[in-house]
Amino acid sequence: MEILDTLTSSPLFGIVLCIFTFELGVWLNKKLKTPLCNPLLIAIALVIAVLQVFKIPLENFMEGGDVISLFLAPATAVLALSVYSQLAVLKKHFLPVVCGCLAGSVVSMVSAAGLCMAFGLDDALTAAMIPKSVTTPIAMEISRQHGGLVAVTVAAVILTGILGAILSPLLIKLFHITHPVAQGVGIGTSSHAVGTSKAVELGEIQGAMSGVSIGISGIITVILSLFLPM
Repeated sequence: MEILDTLTSSPLFGIVLCIFTFELGVWLNKKLKTPLCNPLLIAIALVIAVLQVFKIPLENFMEGGDVISLFLAPATAVLALSVYSQLAVLKKHFLPVVCGCLAGSVVSMVSAAGLCMAFGLDDALTAAMIPKSVTTPIAMEISRQHGGLVAVTVAAVILTGILGAILSPLLIKLFHITHPVAQGVGIGTSSHAVGTSKAVELGEIQGAMSGVSIGISGIITVILSLFLPM
């Protein structure tokens, strides 16, 4: 056990485990060709399984996990490249994009608050769930300022993103959403950067509009959160 603890306390353990499990998820996704095999979802499940089976403390994993987390902000910022390449499309559809982000943000926050009230959740859990559809740093700060449980917020944001990545292609077909700008705005507004990874796969315009929607929806959600009665 001492040897295992020594090996897993190195930052390399968390880094290698994250990369290996994600690559395995990518391989399964390509092999099975189904949106249900989301690489991030598979990676999370495998990491949890490894930590549980081998009784590895979470603190050991986070030595390397925190290093991986450092790349979250730069990876999100890289989306600006696709936005720049589709600047003409954004200018043409700027007002509909903003209106779509506003509608999506309002529906997301109101539906989350309504469901929390319906299930009798306390104020801390409600505050944690309301910003679930925006990117993690913004959601964490909104939750913190309103007394929410930040750990629950992070989990809700990740789950929302994964569900968005899995379900968005199916919902697009189900509701016959054919316009690439509408597809991108819907995905980015409801499921932030994780969903945007799927939007990029759908097309360059979808990826760019989804990237724009992350920022616009984040700003709108921050403004709307100022009026939360908590």
